[in-house]
Amino acid sequence: MTMDQMSATEATTPEHLETLLAAAEPASRAWAAATPVRRAEVLDVVAQALDGAADELVPLAMSETHLAEGRLRGELKRTTFQLRLFGEVLRDGHYLDVRIDPADADWPMGVPRPDLRRWKEALGPVVVFAASNFPFAFSVAGGDTASALAAGNAVLLKAHPGHAGLSHRTGQILTESLRAAGAPDGLFAVIYGREAGTTALKDSRVKAGGFTGSIPGGRALFDLATSRPDPIPFYGELGSNNPVFVTAGAAASRTNEIAEGFLSSATMGAGQFCTKPGTLVVPAGSGLVDRLRGAALAEPATLLNERIQEGYTHVLEQLSGHPAIDVLAQGDDPLADPPSPTLLRTTAEDMLADPDALQRECFGPTALVVEYSDESQLVEVAESFEGQLTATVFAAEDEDVRDLVTVLARKAGRVLWGQWPTGVSVTYAQQHGGPYPATTAVGFTSVGTAAIERWLRPVAYQGFPQAQLPEALRDENPLDIPQTVNGRTR
Repeated sequence: MTMDQMSATEATTPEHLETLLAAAEPASRAWAAATPVRRAEVLDVVAQALDGAADELVPLAMSETHLAEGRLRGELKRTTFQLRLFGEVLRDGHYLDVRIDPADADWPMGVPRPDLRRWKEALGPVVVFAASNFPFAFSVAGGDTASALAAGNAVLLKAHPGHAGLSHRTGQILTESLRAAGAPDGLFAVIYGREAGTTALKDSRVKAGGFTGSIPGGRALFDLATSRPDPIPFYGELGSNNPVFVTAGAAASRTNEIAEGFLSSATMGAGQFCTKPGTLVVPAGSGLVDRLRGAALAEPATLLNERIQEGYTHVLEQLSGHPAIDVLAQGDDPLADPPSPTLLRTTAEDMLADPDALQRECFGPTALVVEYSDESQLVEVAESFEGQLTATVFAAEDEDVRDLVTVLARKAGRVLWGQWPTGVSVTYAQQHGGPYPATTAVGFTSVGTAAIERWLRPVAYQGFPQAQLPEALRDENPLDIPQTVNGRTR
């Protein structure tokens, strides 16, 4: 990091933060008033600028995060794809959920129905807390920023200290491209330091918060957001174990495939994905267990930063020291920097006896294999888990696992059949969320086009003259926004 970058990434002062907050409020109003198509055009400009800066940004990210070039180039591509995809959402217009009920004197309720027109409007300025493990896709120009800007809101992005230099430069490119595209000044800014982030979250001009990170950090911010004199929504992605359940039939027929897939998924990115399968539940004494015991583990890989390394070794030592856990397979130096991977083993009975300890997320290249003696225990073990981002089933198509799947659908936001949860597709039907502690808002997603819904609120207009309505709510609908009239789309 250069001296100028170091200076720029120092903690944001209260005076500078106030300047940014004061600018964000009018910018947010002006941006919300822009047509969806206009906002889409601006997002396209931002995406093009970031693509053009790849040869500068990727080496900077490599120097700060220890992630490989190929991984980072793919992540940057995902980041600009998200921006363009939200542009398509804006051009389509369905996200506004326009509903029109014309006045009806004969409404069967017994009293006349007034003219009601409902759609969704931008919340106002939002604070986004960047993640450590995705320096592009969940950071400065990542999914939270893209969806919040698409919805019509100004964004204050609290940079993650693990890649502050990258955050500074990405923020410069984003701000410059917004300005070049004619977006309002003050629409986006990067802030630095824990105090600046919490101060912004508590400011009355801020209307929502987004976060990806640890359970303790996310919960502390959630408590701040909801304990304000004017509580605001806080969309936090916190932690997930992402359990995988394997039936006896699947273990016998797909032994090598499941073992290899599990090892690859659990150590992908040195085990630093939020969707890493942290628990594999398998039949006791199966060939799958033997295959994992003798497996060749991945080479040691440096973790994202010193803080994550310390947290990883601390949790691994706690798990390894639990009397119900033993080592199934392990590299030469599991506590080194970089650490070699570890597979731990326990039984279903022991997990049911102490789920809090044995289901603790270990962010890094460690996973726990749980052996069950009877398939009835699969449902019991599934019931013992808290909320998850994902849950996976490997079973033969002729095996009846409906009870297990029913439980997992209650526990997780995404349930997979015979696939691995790492690799979250950015698409229309994606659900990257789940019951607490996976997230703080179970009804929403932080990945996919539905992520825009977090930054909008419904407003109904009753009895307004046509000329006084927002254009999308008028009968002639000059913006050609999809409308649902009397419950039917037109």
